[in-house]
Amino acid sequence: MFILVAIGIVMVIRRLMVLTGFVPANNKPGFSSFDQGFGKQTLITILHIVPGSLFMILGPLQFMPRVRLRHIQFHRWSGRVFIMAAYTIGITSIILSFIKQLIGGTNEAVASIFFSIFFLVCISLSLHYILKKQVLLHREWMIRAFSVGLAISTVRLITVFAFISFKVSPQNFLGTAFWMGFTLHAIVAEIWINYTRKPSHKQYNTLLLHDIKETTFH
Repeated sequence: MFILVAIGIVMVIRRLMVLTGFVPANNKPGFSSFDQGFGKQTLITILHIVPGSLFMILGPLQFMPRVRLRHIQFHRWSGRVFIMAAYTIGITSIILSFIKQLIGGTNEAVASIFFSIFFLVCISLSLHYILKKQVLLHREWMIRAFSVGLAISTVRLITVFAFISFKVSPQNFLGTAFWMGFTLHAIVAEIWINYTRKPSHKQYNTLLLHDIKETTFH
């Protein structure tokens, strides 16, 4: 998780540096279109990647028991920021799928829209359940949302691996890499949720709410 978070943050920093002109755009064959597509949609790209960095930084903190139990106010505040960032990421991702020059073509667009909608559903249900004080269900949907959000780092790793190992250009593979990365993360999230699921939702909710008092958005 932390490796993928680090990759995501590095991607954001590099993208901001390219957009602001601090570093030149990538002009390597097959990779130049990565920067060209985003460069033509500067504002919406910034609205996408800056909340993305907050999502990557605050995400792990949401699942650390020590932070949640010992720093209740910070957990509440960071949770609000995390969810607002997630909504911004999901919405701008859908917008970019329609207005940005996509490297992977229609295949990438369909994958991006599909998993963006799934991501927004996950974050909406996580919010719904914490407002209903159903903490365990909130946790499960947060895991799904965070796992899907992290998938963009895995997509980049898959794309680079395919290029280095098989000389497959991003134009020919990025759409497939999207499907592979996001699907893999969705599957891993379900495996982890089922592996760590408590036997009694009601008992777990009661115990956790007693420990953290009111970890809600009220």
